[in-house]
Amino acid sequence: MSVIVLIEHDGGVIKKKNLEAVQYAAGIAEKTGTTTTAVILGTIGTAEMENLGQYGAQKVLHVDDSRLNDLHARAYASALLTAVQNESSKIIITLNDISGRAVAPRVAVQLKAGLVAGALTYPDLDKGFVIKKSVFSGKAFAYVNITSDVKVIMLMPNTFPLNKVEGKAVIEKLTVNFEDKDFNVKVKEVNKVTGEIPLADASLVVSGGRGMKGPENWGLIEDLAKELGAATACSRPVADAHWRPHHEHVGQTGGTIRPDLYIAVGISGAIQHLAGVNGSKTIVVINKDPEAPFFKAANYGVLGDAMEVLPRLTEAVKKFNQHK
Repeated sequence: MSVIVLIEHDGGVIKKKNLEAVQYAAGIAEKTGTTTTAVILGTIGTAEMENLGQYGAQKVLHVDDSRLNDLHARAYASALLTAVQNESSKIIITLNDISGRAVAPRVAVQLKAGLVAGALTYPDLDKGFVIKKSVFSGKAFAYVNITSDVKVIMLMPNTFPLNKVEGKAVIEKLTVNFEDKDFNVKVKEVNKVTGEIPLADASLVVSGGRGMKGPENWGLIEDLAKELGAATACSRPVADAHWRPHHEHVGQTGGTIRPDLYIAVGISGAIQHLAGVNGSKTIVVINKDPEAPFFKAANYGVLGDAMEVLPRLTEAVKKFNQHK
């Protein structure tokens, strides 16, 4: 009986957030005295799957079907249910991301399982099976006790640091009897952002708002991000004004991120924006308005004009990098 964890890959490469999910599953397996089995769908190399052993997976069940290289929620759920049946699993882990939100509820309904979306902690087994999650756009926390026999947990990405260990996972082929309706949704094309650090995987993020005054000043954001090795993001008004592409928009109506460091430049800090970034480990706010609400949520604040502060900050980071 294993803890099952659904793992995605991007063109055969397993991203950091999925390695975190494996590690999280392994931690629960250790607490419950069982093992960890990862389920991987689509075309991927053997070495990439074996490396999951370095994050706690003893076994990988691989469904080698090229149709699964793109997300098909019904097919993914069918594969995950087959793996659960094969392993007699009682605990299933996915990420609380686009794929997880499409697949996990389907699996939970089929298994009559309790589900927690956006888990922030390992389950507290002394109190039953209690998991902490954020609610009300990150303004509060809830502690949910899953009492069903089968349990589904959707982990919030970038919650735990990765700890690599020695190990190599054993790979087994998993045969799934798919139905035609599992692939009713046809993927016509996939447009991926290239040449940038994906926001979902970034540990450092530099973000700009209307205080940047216009798209012609965005080079200041990009220069700082380049020196830090950070991803770039923006507030909704910036995306709506087409200063920046919409995939960079973070907030209640955009992406939710949890980086180690979030630098907000010229962003007032409305509650809708905070909902997407308040899981950041450290928040630094640069704003010339001393009444900006963001200062109340910040760990550090810089009161000043972004046009003056950013070049000096970038130069300081550049000098630091040269002397490392």
